[in-house]
Amino acid sequence: MNPETPQAAAKSDRWSAERANAWYDAQPWLLGCNFIPSCAINQLEMWQPETFAPAVLDRELGWAAELGMNSVRVFLHDLLWTQDAPGFLDRLDQFLAIADKHGIGAMLVFFDSCWHPFPRLGRQPEPEPGVHNSGWVQSPGLAVIRDPARFAALEPYITGVVSRFRADRRVQVWDLWNEPENPNANSYAPRDLGERKAAVVRPLLEHVFAWARAARPTQPLTSCVWNGDFSMPLSPLATMQTQLSDVISYHSYDALPALRIRTEQLRQFNRPLLCTEYLSRPTGSTFHAVLPYLKAERIAAYNWGLVAGKTQTNFPWDSWQNPSPPEPPLWFHDIFRADGTPYLPVEIQFLKSLTARQG
Repeated sequence: MNPETPQAAAKSDRWSAERANAWYDAQPWLLGCNFIPSCAINQLEMWQPETFAPAVLDRELGWAAELGMNSVRVFLHDLLWTQDAPGFLDRLDQFLAIADKHGIGAMLVFFDSCWHPFPRLGRQPEPEPGVHNSGWVQSPGLAVIRDPARFAALEPYITGVVSRFRADRRVQVWDLWNEPENPNANSYAPRDLGERKAAVVRPLLEHVFAWARAARPTQPLTSCVWNGDFSMPLSPLATMQTQLSDVISYHSYDALPALRIRTEQLRQFNRPLLCTEYLSRPTGSTFHAVLPYLKAERIAAYNWGLVAGKTQTNFPWDSWQNPSPPEPPLWFHDIFRADGTPYLPVEIQFLKSLTARQG
């Protein structure tokens, strides 16, 4: 392999399995959620100066802390850097300070291939009634993904954010790209890349790993595998993700038997495992069903959603085809209503009992 390729550059500084496991052994059991405040429909509305809401962040992260959560997975966006890099970094610092006040660290996600492929700065749309994540946006947008000549313009975003927080204890993990080959089959499929997406995204993801490595972070890097099962051989993109990640992150919205299988398939890498998305009550991925297993196996666990709000992720994925306002009979994701009332009080009691036994 040419040592000048991005993959070679990223792989050369990859943490050894021993270093990754030593880092993980020094952490508490990481329990958290994929967090966006109830007042934001997407990443842009969460972070843009006009809609950044510290009081809401403080209140809702306080609810997470009361459950015993010690980490949140939070999505950023490249357009925020383009819009106002210093201001964006300052707001990110404010967020980390608020979370830290509640004893919560952060896994920061740079890019995401899910939902709307053409993001725009400025005022974001209102939610479509009864539709799951009707306003969430991809980062970078499809116009960038399709044009390799635009890849290099993303480097300052990655290196700038990582350099600012490279040794900050409040940042626990860097998640470089969420579900990179997701074709959005149930939502924006006609406007997205379909099965070609993995091949198009892969060269850019290689660069992203290399750029992040160049900023010398003291925290581990990862990019989640999620598509299909994890039996060998993995897809070319998933193979690259597992070869470049310091810690292995993955998604499973499955009931416990399938979650066990997917988890065991990833044990071969001999690295810490972080389940960065789970919880879909109708499919059997519930707190009661899967969390005791994840805790017993000491696998970091991040359910999707905390407070039901403008993302409407308490509605199911197929609400794109079958909207069901005002509220689904069984919530898909999320834990609290916007006023802090639990959706299922029994879940709150269970989470508190589980985290009270951490040791």
